[in-house]
Amino acid sequence: MPYTMCPQCGSLTHLSVGDHKQRYEERGVPFGTLVPDICFNCWKETEAADEKPMSYSDMTLEIVRSRFGITMKERSLFPKPGAIPAPAWLLTTLARGNGMALVSEKARNEFIVVPVLLTCRELTQDCFYIYSGIRFDIDAERGLKGECDFILSRTPPLPIVTAPVAVLVEAKRQDIEEGLGQCAAQMIAARIFNEREGQPNLRIGGCVTTGETWQFLSLEKNVLTLDSQRHYINEVDKLLWIVSQLVESKPSE
Repeated sequence: MPYTMCPQCGSLTHLSVGDHKQRYEERGVPFGTLVPDICFNCWKETEAADEKPMSYSDMTLEIVRSRFGITMKERSLFPKPGAIPAPAWLLTTLARGNGMALVSEKARNEFIVVPVLLTCRELTQDCFYIYSGIRFDIDAERGLKGECDFILSRTPPLPIVTAPVAVLVEAKRQDIEEGLGQCAAQMIAARIFNEREGQPNLRIGGCVTTGETWQFLSLEKNVLTLDSQRHYINEVDKLLWIVSQLVESKPSE
């Protein structure tokens, strides 16, 4: 009696079709062997997962590409980065928080990311404002909802974010790749938000960081560019320069 084996849970089910030979041929397996076929229970679980509402934290680069029609490429965003000398207080703060920053994402935010962002703001004459840990719900049906670690905006902080949004910074404890889809989705949400607020065609910058490693992204119209070079906290002068460039929010050509 022919059976199928579910590739997900391994359960066996009687192959209840009229033409067994045809089913084997369709599956491309030798006649008389177990036919790989998902069982009813696993199929239901898969269907439920597909229908589950998504948020930024569920996004991957592949989901972002297929769902929003984004073209992705990789190149050096800053082939010859400049440098803004870090003030002594920043270097002291980073040195003091070095050991404690390894504990969690929250610790990395407090001891590395926030000091860097505050310094950059100070050195650019307070040209941007920092929103930390706020919800940024733009299009819930398409999964553009959830909390952002940091949003950098050119307008003063209010209970709600106002346009233009320039840079999204997402902090991750270990894995840069884990945060790329999440950050990309937030950048798309920022583009939509700016368009609604009468600020279309702005370049949106993004960053995923572990504190030690910083991966930058740029969204111009429908093209998402991942920086082919990663930057590191031991070159904090370059990081300050790069963030200041992203915050400028120049219109796309």
